[in-house]
Amino acid sequence: MSSAESAVTPATLLRPELLALRAYHVPPSSGMVKLDAMENPYPLPPELRAEIAQLTAEAAINRYPDASAATLKQAIRRVAGLPSDMDILLGNGSDEIIQLLAMAVAKPGATLLSVEPSFVMYKMISVFTGLNYVGVPLTEDFELDLPAMLAAIEQHQPALVFLAYPNNPTGNLFDAAAVEAIIRATPGLVVVDEAYYAFARDSFLPRLGEFPNLLVMRTFSKLGMAGLRLGFLAGPTPWLAELEKLRLPYNVGVLPQLVAEKLLENHDVLLAQAEQIKRDRLWLYERLVGTVDVRAWHSEANFILFRVASATQVCERIKARGVLIKNLDGGHPALTDCLRVTVGSQAENEAFIRALQDSLHQSA
Repeated sequence: MSSAESAVTPATLLRPELLALRAYHVPPSSGMVKLDAMENPYPLPPELRAEIAQLTAEAAINRYPDASAATLKQAIRRVAGLPSDMDILLGNGSDEIIQLLAMAVAKPGATLLSVEPSFVMYKMISVFTGLNYVGVPLTEDFELDLPAMLAAIEQHQPALVFLAYPNNPTGNLFDAAAVEAIIRATPGLVVVDEAYYAFARDSFLPRLGEFPNLLVMRTFSKLGMAGLRLGFLAGPTPWLAELEKLRLPYNVGVLPQLVAEKLLENHDVLLAQAEQIKRDRLWLYERLVGTVDVRAWHSEANFILFRVASATQVCERIKARGVLIKNLDGGHPALTDCLRVTVGSQAENEAFIRALQDSLHQSA
């Protein structure tokens, strides 16, 4: 056999389950009203931007960052009101933390369990790390099916359970008592993913310590730091001390640390923007439910899920009018004809509603 014939290829070398995956797609958005990625639409005040500019100008980017990020962790502890006996692990966004957790429990035959539809990275990362994946369907109203969850936990004995709270892409908060029952029934770790905590009325963070197997994960991306890629995991020190062994050194850079510290000093500014987004969310929800042939779901996040006939066509028509939203049609059977729109500024929300109504009229 010649060297050319025996040359290694992705098909011959890589795991078949990886070859079967499709990469997470991020569409180009230049020149668009961007309402597809749950970002905070509001800029920082000019004086705060000036302070950040000065910070970055003086940053020692020729040096490695503080590997422990001690100052940043202290700032997070303060704004989150973290119990003193709980510890923090930092990640490059929450995605890195999900992957780290999956790696930690990836013994042969171990299972990662979540609900469906939910954040797609739970399933993708289970494949990355060789875990068995079990997705338990939500009810027709996107609530937890507690009997089905408890049965799946009993059958599969998961090492790791992820529950997004509020859930993405449905936007709802699950019943807290049902979440508690799942935590108590699970033999492994339960991670409550609170990526949208700033827009929700409830949190499990104050309940850390009630359950020995509960960890809470958050990201600051939705609060206005999407470009910094900063998330954290909170929980008892015995768990986090072991998980720290898997965290790559210097995973949070000099600039993200400095800028995040400054923003957390001005946490009230970000929280005020979150309050505005919640008011904008109500305005947007009322317009959606008032639109003929649209079904919208109540949201406790910074986005709204809605259903229209021929959703893929409608989404393309909205895009042609300069507004980018998320097409979920075809991603999961429960999301047939569903689209997701991020809550933007008032002008962005108005542009979206006009584009939606024009697109529905065109398809009529």
